[in-house]
Amino acid sequence: MKNYLDFEKEIKALEQEVDGLKSPFGSEGISEVDTDKIKNTQQEINQKLEEIYSNLNSWQRTQVARHEDRPKANFYIKKIFSQFTLLSGDRYFGDDKSVIAGFGLIDNKSVLVIGQEKGEDLNSRIERNFGMMRPEGYRKCIRLMKLADRFQIPVISFIDTPGAYPGIGAEQRGQASAIANSIECCMSLTVPNISIIIGEGGSGGAIALASSNKVIMLENSIYSVISPEGCASILWRDPSKSLQAAEAMKLTANDLLKLKIIDEVVPEPLGGAHRDPDSIAADIKYSIIKNLKNFESLTKEEIYDHRKSKFLQIGRDQGFNKSSTSSEGNLTYKDSPARKLSNHIQKNKLVYGGLGLVALAALIALIT
Repeated sequence: MKNYLDFEKEIKALEQEVDGLKSPFGSEGISEVDTDKIKNTQQEINQKLEEIYSNLNSWQRTQVARHEDRPKANFYIKKIFSQFTLLSGDRYFGDDKSVIAGFGLIDNKSVLVIGQEKGEDLNSRIERNFGMMRPEGYRKCIRLMKLADRFQIPVISFIDTPGAYPGIGAEQRGQASAIANSIECCMSLTVPNISIIIGEGGSGGAIALASSNKVIMLENSIYSVISPEGCASILWRDPSKSLQAAEAMKLTANDLLKLKIIDEVVPEPLGGAHRDPDSIAADIKYSIIKNLKNFESLTKEEIYDHRKSKFLQIGRDQGFNKSSTSSEGNLTYKDSPARKLSNHIQKNKLVYGGLGLVALAALIALIT
């Protein structure tokens, strides 16, 4: 049974009409299927989908990112990677079912695959804790990322979580420390790591695995420090203002690409990834292979510096560059010419103000 969002009511009615037309059993018994009408109705559905999905606001994209039928990490792992070997446990407490991790092959190359899994139905969602990882999940990922780094195996992460699990047990077992250590581990890798946000990228639960050389988002996915409902509750004490919060947070793929927080957006099939999962899986696979090839010629130090510079550059003009004159090879910040000029004027504003007054007085003297 298909699930529809609030703004897809017209599409739901049309698709139900198509299903009825495809059935040869009508109210008057067996009848001939009207293929022309089916074709025309299907074209109308495609037009409606294009019209609706080309004008989605931020809150509607959030709803699409959370769609029940949207492909999950487990689906992509099965479709994209071969010979996947599941590994479990953090060697301290237990195994976290909300994250799938193991080694597999893509384009005949070994990679470590990590996927935050929400589950497909009610039972699996409860088992997977709705994709909300506990400390043992992050520690499992840290253990495997260190193993991959030791054997120079790239890391591929699929991000899809509303956030880390906020339960008492998780906090007692060191949730904040586990997230911080996971971020540190991601940033310290000397192998390329690529993160694909396939649905929700929520808060520290997402950034713990998305501190990567390349952060890729699907067109209708979201990535933010808090959910729109949470933001609206804090700022306006009114969860109904989720649309206003979503617009202000700039959590969509296109907004984040403009801000240079992410590196690439993968377009989705018409109507969202859930309408053609095989197609979007093929596109993600192509993107992963393409990005991995870009790192093949880089050394371990260059891969590490690429990631470090990428994150230091966020919110700045040109970021940090490695100094060729430094004996320690430290990264130094490089300002843009416009920023340099602005800073220079700001620092010497009194001098320039005085020169301006002198020039003005001289001009008045010449006139009089």
